[in-house]
Amino acid sequence: MSKGKSIHALIILMFTQFISGGVTNTKGIVLDQVEQDLGLDMSQFGLVVLIFQLGFTLASVLIGYYTDKKGLRTMTIIGAVIMGLGFLGTGLAPNIMFFLGFYMIVGFGLGALGVASNAIVPAAYPNKQNQMFNFAMGVYGLGMVLFPQFLNYMFQFASWRYFYIGIAATLILVIIYITSVAFPSGKAEKIDLKAFIPMLKDAQFVFLMVFLVFQVSAEVSFTNFFPTYLKSLDLGGMPEAEKEDLVATILSVFSIFFMAGRLGVAYLTNWINERIILITFSAGALIMVGISFLVAENFPYLFAGAGLFFSTLFPTATAFGTQLSKTSGSALGLIYIAAGLGGGIAGYIVGLASEIFGTTGGFSIVLIFLALMFVTTLFMNSQKSTQTQS
Repeated sequence: MSKGKSIHALIILMFTQFISGGVTNTKGIVLDQVEQDLGLDMSQFGLVVLIFQLGFTLASVLIGYYTDKKGLRTMTIIGAVIMGLGFLGTGLAPNIMFFLGFYMIVGFGLGALGVASNAIVPAAYPNKQNQMFNFAMGVYGLGMVLFPQFLNYMFQFASWRYFYIGIAATLILVIIYITSVAFPSGKAEKIDLKAFIPMLKDAQFVFLMVFLVFQVSAEVSFTNFFPTYLKSLDLGGMPEAEKEDLVATILSVFSIFFMAGRLGVAYLTNWINERIILITFSAGALIMVGISFLVAENFPYLFAGAGLFFSTLFPTATAFGTQLSKTSGSALGLIYIAAGLGGGIAGYIVGLASEIFGTTGGFSIVLIFLALMFVTTLFMNSQKSTQTQS
């Protein structure tokens, strides 16, 4: 492949990862602003998270198939168009119903671009895949770190609507760029529906899916509802503006730990198997978040440390799952379904619980998800898989 195609692919990869990391980590901050603007209650807040996750999951499962059929350039453009329309519609939404509809489109667009960016790496850098995936993780983490600070500054003088409309405008430039440059051809991992049957009969793969439901439930609940939870605390009589600064800072530090963990786990797996990593970091996440709850009023910064423990869980679980099947594309399909199910249902449960039991009561459900996640890891052992034995 020509050097020019590789460079163009790298630019698109960097952009998609940067935007994905930033948008994913700031949904809670933005939705807190939407809550004030459109009168969003906590149960509707949870419904927004559910809608987003449904769109993301649908794209993750479907777009890979069409990338094989239509090509990488076409599907990258389609993903950017869908996401742009979603952001534009969300930014202009006059009421909750319009907001919900377009937010699902945003989720679908992000999922579509995520699949496309995963196909870009092996197509453009076949001999440097590990290095480039690690680099992509670093750029994703950079978006997670910078976006909370940018939004905290922006919200001092501008509406959340300008943020989403601005992303839509940027995507127009991206689409123009993709259509005007040489671009690599690539394929996403194929999903074979027949391969689902032996995986679903394998107790170890079922344990993995249960783990992912609880893991993504905990992570999505934490990142989406943490801003509202922290701002509901007294924090020694801290003014609202200072609380917003504190939320942005904690999420940025959380993201730094998250990025460091993502980059470090690739090296950990050279010496420690996935099962030990999952058990250790699941326990660490439960302990860290549990202690943070106890000292939240006096030392809220401790919540940021959870980023280190959350970071390793999904990629390690994904590696665990792909070992249990000869068809990695199908394994990834089930992994995305479990993750989407967990993230979507959790958002709705926490939102509804927050409406009934208050913000702290709803947010504390994160601890239940983490406890169930940890217990599930104790049953996970790839050596007991019926597929690996066969």
